[in-house]
Amino acid sequence: MSKNMDKLHSGEVYFSTDEEILKVQAKCLELQYEYNLTRPSEMEKRTELLNKMLAEVGEGCYIEPPLHANWGGHHLHFGKGIYANFGLTCVDDTHIYVGDYTKFGPNVVLATAGHPILPELREKGAQYNMPIHIGKCCWLGAGAIVLPGVTIGDYSVIGAGSVVTKDIPSGVVAVGNPCRVLRPIGEKDKEYYFKDRKIEYDKLS
Repeated sequence: MSKNMDKLHSGEVYFSTDEEILKVQAKCLELQYEYNLTRPSEMEKRTELLNKMLAEVGEGCYIEPPLHANWGGHHLHFGKGIYANFGLTCVDDTHIYVGDYTKFGPNVVLATAGHPILPELREKGAQYNMPIHIGKCCWLGAGAIVLPGVTIGDYSVIGAGSVVTKDIPSGVVAVGNPCRVLRPIGEKDKEYYFKDRKIEYDKLS
């Protein structure tokens, strides 16, 4: 194994143009290509492919094609009951952990990779990777972006279009660029699901 391959998950600077890295990465991307070409009727095939593609995938996990991942999902650890809408992009050069029942709106980006500010290093293909951790039963709205090294706590909601640059605690609604905590999830959320619309529990099956 090359020195650069050894550094993928270390947080250290390495060169992503390493031949061994590119060779392994290309094999992973072949499966992703196949997944993205599946028909809506081929649900069993999609499930089989996800089990081959991802590092871990729980029961009832579903990703709408197209999925775009640098390593084809090879470093994705998805719990059970996760749903990702169209266009999920995972820069999975290192590990991304997602808890059970979390949901992703369309065009969410989870980016573990960064590049040094120094242009001389970027010119040579220098990169570093920091893992992302997303808790259970979170909801990331459409177009949200999560940057390297971020942790989002259980049950939290990230507003559409937010750019998450720092850790977000559990049980909050957080929005904006950069993403900041707006409020805790509380008693009002047990009564209202959208603006002034009340949850009619007796009508829920």
